[in-house]
Amino acid sequence: MKSIRHFVPMFLFPITMLFGQNQEKIDSLLKVYENHQEDTLKVKTLNLVFDEYMYKDWDIALTYAQKEFELAKRIDYQEGIGKGHLHIGMAYYFLDKMDSTRIRFDNALAIFTKIDAHFLRATAYRNYSIIEYENGNYDKALKILDNSIDLFSNKLNDSIGLAISHETKSKVYIAKGNYKLALQNALSCLRILEKGDDAFYHANALYNMGYAEFFNKNYQKSIDYNQRALEIYLSKNETWWAAQAYNDIGNNYYYLNNLEKADENLKKAVELSIEAAAEWIECTSKAGLGKVRVAQKQYDEAERLFDESLLIATKLNLKIKIIEVVNHQGEVNLLKENNEEAIQYFNRSIAMADSIGAKEQLKAGYGFRAEGYTKLGNYKLASSDKENLISINDSIYSEKKLQQIEELTTIYETEKMEAAIALQEEEIKTLNEKARADKLTKGLYAGGMASFVAISGLLFFGFRQRIKKNRIAREKQEEIYRQEIAHKQKELASQTLHLVQKNTFIQELMENLEKIKNSPEKFKVEFRRIVMLLKKENASDKDWEVFKTYFADVHNDFDQKLRTLYADISEKEIRLAAFLRMNLTTKEIAATLNVLPDSILKSKYRLKKKLSLDKETDLTGFLNTL
Repeated sequence: MKSIRHFVPMFLFPITMLFGQNQEKIDSLLKVYENHQEDTLKVKTLNLVFDEYMYKDWDIALTYAQKEFELAKRIDYQEGIGKGHLHIGMAYYFLDKMDSTRIRFDNALAIFTKIDAHFLRATAYRNYSIIEYENGNYDKALKILDNSIDLFSNKLNDSIGLAISHETKSKVYIAKGNYKLALQNALSCLRILEKGDDAFYHANALYNMGYAEFFNKNYQKSIDYNQRALEIYLSKNETWWAAQAYNDIGNNYYYLNNLEKADENLKKAVELSIEAAAEWIECTSKAGLGKVRVAQKQYDEAERLFDESLLIATKLNLKIKIIEVVNHQGEVNLLKENNEEAIQYFNRSIAMADSIGAKEQLKAGYGFRAEGYTKLGNYKLASSDKENLISINDSIYSEKKLQQIEELTTIYETEKMEAAIALQEEEIKTLNEKARADKLTKGLYAGGMASFVAISGLLFFGFRQRIKKNRIAREKQEEIYRQEIAHKQKELASQTLHLVQKNTFIQELMENLEKIKNSPEKFKVEFRRIVMLLKKENASDKDWEVFKTYFADVHNDFDQKLRTLYADISEKEIRLAAFLRMNLTTKEIAATLNVLPDSILKSKYRLKKKLSLDKETDLTGFLNTL
């Protein structure tokens, strides 16, 4: 089952407004449709019928979306054709026809662009981003969202649409693991919506801040935001959202080890989720309560709650939740000393997690199963699971490092852009003030001058202002460029130092580890684990790619110049040339590449020969001229 929580209908109504519609309204709309002539009103009536059926029965919704599209085509109603494409695409998405979904959304956007329907484009972009987000295409989702944000901000001046787009961007960044960027976008959403008079949207913005703070492990802050949101939800009788807020508050208290508060809020979440028929929240809240019972050592009650949660998760096909709950069931059986039964649960969770690439859940499964095998005395299988656990943990760690680098880069680029915009706005303000002062002076002198002199003065003033404006713009661009180059030079130096220090440390530590190889038996597993981790930390191609990017920016595409001059030069030779250009010593380069210094001397000799340099020409000096 697809998640509908973030999917926004065409006019940005809250999801809760889409439920509880009665059959009488549908019958009334269909009567208008059947008795009305073929015109735009009839198309709009089909649009409303589609709205009534979406999230209830997508097969029926698709039928009316297709009728809407065909009728709009017959009467050449362009906006209706675009909406028809969009609605068919939404139905295909929920019916798991992704290729058809994308085609329809692309067609809808092409029409909305053609007829300058900015609001429809902005909303379509946002819904398109949710489709890509829920299919794991996070970068594509973010790019699409930028289009939505640009339209809501610059073309429409629509604060609600802009805020909701920032909210969606926050969710995408959370899914990517970029929690700081998620918090920034959640805060942008809150700042916009807290100025408005719509309490429901304000509550959602507060809830979204709590959601982002949870992933940043700021649990008390998350509770505070959720409590503020909860007060509004309860005052507005928004039971569905109140249940979600209670659930999140309970989970935060669990991580703060306040089991009493966790229990209280999760119970309330279960109660309200059943009242609102919110099965997804009921599933999550019961699993949360089960974890509380485990911590309280009430294992039978925990098992009952996990069983109920699993039934709902299986019904809704919530794969990640199924894996998590099965892991919890296995954990309870371990605690109850039902080790063989526990391993059966972990076999199931590991198989499922591996099939969908759920690394965090796979990691938990291997860890628990290793514990189970150890209790049964099967140390060989336990050791195998521990090795798998180490491998997955390394993979997760590497991904998180890349995410952190990417996040810092995005934050830097955003701050740089905001600084440039602020500088530009300040210059515009200064120029406007100067222009007003000049205009006043000019007006005082103009009264006693001939018209020819006045016109000449105006022309000269305009010419002078243009020159000044161009000079300021040029100086501003030059300053931004200088700042950017200075930053990249610092990053390059930092990256170089990182490579040298990291590999020197690893080399020395591995030499020390070699000396304890023959230590007592208990060190063997630890020795193998440390060596594996250290090898992972060795100078990787990703480190080189990051270094090469900064190096190319600072040194004017040095690698491209080498390839142009010497077509047969290899990537390893370019790497060596770059390090020489950075004036690293033979020893430093050897440490960086984790080889012996003699190997670097031989590589330098071969590189010099390939570049056709004579004995008298210094290799480093030559590379510095490129």
